[in-house]
Amino acid sequence: MNALRPMIIGNWKMHGDTAALAEALEVAAGITGAAIRVGICPPATLVHRMAQDVAGTKLEVGGQDCRAESSGAYTGDISAPMLRDAGGSLVILGHSERRSGYGETDALVSTKVEAAFAAGLEPIVCVGETLQQREAGQALDVVRGQILGSLPDTIVGKPLAVAYEPVWAIGTGLTPTVPEVEAVHVSIRGVLVEKFGQDGARIPILYGGSVKPSNAAELLAAREVGGALVGGASLKSADFLKIIQSVA
Repeated sequence: MNALRPMIIGNWKMHGDTAALAEALEVAAGITGAAIRVGICPPATLVHRMAQDVAGTKLEVGGQDCRAESSGAYTGDISAPMLRDAGGSLVILGHSERRSGYGETDALVSTKVEAAFAAGLEPIVCVGETLQQREAGQALDVVRGQILGSLPDTIVGKPLAVAYEPVWAIGTGLTPTVPEVEAVHVSIRGVLVEKFGQDGARIPILYGGSVKPSNAAELLAAREVGGALVGGASLKSADFLKIIQSVA
């Protein structure tokens, strides 16, 4: 683990209803100390209630996406100010499921990052290559391009995190080797410092992609891994707390 304060963020995706709020309360009760940041990004229908339920605890709450515009005739979308008003402090942007399923480009993600900052949200910007790109030896170039295109120059000095999620490892049970993870994270750090100077040295770089209790400690101990973006294993408090407790 690097010297930055580690972050463990749960992405519930399209899972969870009122009963699932009990899992968040269990997580909040299990967080001790201030050495680590823990957050959950539930479906939009739960953001307000979860934020209310865990108020006064160390558990942070966020959204899974936001619109670049602050308001307008965009049926079904949620703006960054709305997430903030609901009690959110974080927002996941540029997840591969948004990039592939909704055609989100680096340029669009960049505008969403700016919208998040304007609303007082801390963005977690996702990058990662497909299996085809990795097998073609393009992983580092793809991730570099996503970082340069998705992070606007205007964010220098503002709080954010980058999450490396190899697309082929998300929800598949497949996980890159520690050396493979380290190679990408070290490359990401280099790109961040190149783009933002010493501010880039302080941006947390999270790993995501089939993180679970059985592999969390090994992944979190890897060079330049500053935390984890956890999918399915964050839905159950027992599993998520094991991952949190594996931070060295």
